[in-house]
Amino acid sequence: MDIPFTKMQALGNNYIYLDDRHIKLDEHQLSPLAQAVSSVRTGIGSDGLILIAPSEQADVKMRIFNADGSEAKNCGNGLRCVAKYAFEKRLVHNTRFKIETLGGVVEAHVHVQQGIVTQVTIDMGKPRLSPKEIPLAEGGEETAIDYPLELDGQYIRFTGVSMGNPHAVIFVEDVEVAPVTTLGPKIEKHPLFPEGVNVEFIHVRTKDEIDFRVWERGSGLTYACGTGACAAVVAAVLKQKVAKGTSVTVHLQGGDLEVVWSEDDHVWMTGPAMYVCEGTYFWRM
Repeated sequence: MDIPFTKMQALGNNYIYLDDRHIKLDEHQLSPLAQAVSSVRTGIGSDGLILIAPSEQADVKMRIFNADGSEAKNCGNGLRCVAKYAFEKRLVHNTRFKIETLGGVVEAHVHVQQGIVTQVTIDMGKPRLSPKEIPLAEGGEETAIDYPLELDGQYIRFTGVSMGNPHAVIFVEDVEVAPVTTLGPKIEKHPLFPEGVNVEFIHVRTKDEIDFRVWERGSGLTYACGTGACAAVVAAVLKQKVAKGTSVTVHLQGGDLEVVWSEDDHVWMTGPAMYVCEGTYFWRM
């Protein structure tokens, strides 16, 4: 099967994008295709696969498949790339439009100069904060702040946030030496998280700056995670390290995002999205 694709990246978080107008895939093909294209040795190389399709609830629909073939509910960097693609490929005609994800419908606002989308702002909606909503395998309706996690005979404390997908935010003194690749995969698959979890290691540098590293559920170590950056700001507000309503610069390994948890409880994320290449993938399933 010859599959036309576009590779896009947002702060180094890169995916292979397929336009449903140009190719029709059966449901059972999506997971193995995501694994195939993601391989850096035998595929194209990416953090996963994103399908752009029509929506009955919004202007466009996004489906995200991680590098391991699992389907994710949301992806902030992917949303910005989908917004850029949808506007520049004329799937939408207004600078404000809605995108459907498994985690819910979000609003996108593209910032355009001479017909080119330079920045994208996404209304990520309201964070979900109770153990039941994140979800955790235990816990009630209270906010999961400094929640204890037993790991290898020791307790680690995290703050749980769902941005349409689950996050465990851990505060550290220095993200450069944080145990991202050792603790990250253990926490991702810990029984406390029935759907797995994205694991963020963050340091609140100032009242409006956060250093950030991430281990992503289903993809591993990545340069950036948009929903994770949003979760990091929410967690910092919950821990009273950042004031609600403050625009916070989150320093990810791939670059910076601007995130604000506004007074109306919505989280707004602004950052870039870029094309890498277009081509045809020759897939033999």
